[in-house]
Amino acid sequence: MKSKFIRAMLALLTCQAAGAEPGAAYPAAVAVELLHNASLIHDDIIDGDAIRRGRPALWAAKGIPAALLAGDALLFSSVQALAKITDTHRATTTLLAAAQTLIEGEYRDVLLESASQASEHQVLSVAAEKTAELLACACELGAIAGGARTELVTNFRSFGHNLGLAFQCADDIVGIWGDPSVTGKPARSDLRQRKLSMPVAVALAGHTPQAQALRTLYGKNPPLSDDDCERAAVIIEQTDAREATMRRVRRHTADAIYSLSLAQPEPIPAAELTIIANQLINRER
Repeated sequence: MKSKFIRAMLALLTCQAAGAEPGAAYPAAVAVELLHNASLIHDDIIDGDAIRRGRPALWAAKGIPAALLAGDALLFSSVQALAKITDTHRATTTLLAAAQTLIEGEYRDVLLESASQASEHQVLSVAAEKTAELLACACELGAIAGGARTELVTNFRSFGHNLGLAFQCADDIVGIWGDPSVTGKPARSDLRQRKLSMPVAVALAGHTPQAQALRTLYGKNPPLSDDDCERAAVIIEQTDAREATMRRVRRHTADAIYSLSLAQPEPIPAAELTIIANQLINRER
């Protein structure tokens, strides 16, 4: 499943699941999409990624100053987009809290890049802030726009949060074994930069010869060579870390669907949200 516009879709479907017309969440859908794109622009600068979906990243094409300003402009535009939502104050507070969490998650991710090892808990915490928070925000805003009761808004948010964790774990698998023609990123891109993704964290946690070999590779300065990347991918496969990460995808997806059921959603949009959640399991294919 492609992730393009998934946050906007979640906002619209959650609004509909809360019993309102999806149009009530148009401002929310626009806001989360603008915030997401702002984060991508800044993320590419921080990571030094020159390619985004098979095309030059904005900073690579127009320069870092222009990209920074564009990201800032999108952030402020995301807040302005909520002006037409019924409960503007609540929606704006939700969006700004998500933006703050995204920034904190990005900084923690930067700190991890200088480490040679990280626990699964640390990696999952960053995923919660960098990825799950915005999906949770999209669902929360959609539920707010749909007029859902407070306790149901919380359940819709929990759906988005768990979906985000599943999404990030699936994305970590794609970052190592994904097809560049589909992902738009170079092969083994996460390994090349020694990213401490979930499969890597799982593989490094053991006391096996494979774990030690991976520690040695990750002790090198990035970027790793093509041979090093291929060797690292093989080592991670040998430790069963890929399947362990897929188990996390399935578990968080199941938690998401359970939270959705607690939100007492309308049947048709609930079925569509469930399809989205389940398709994430096979995202790496």
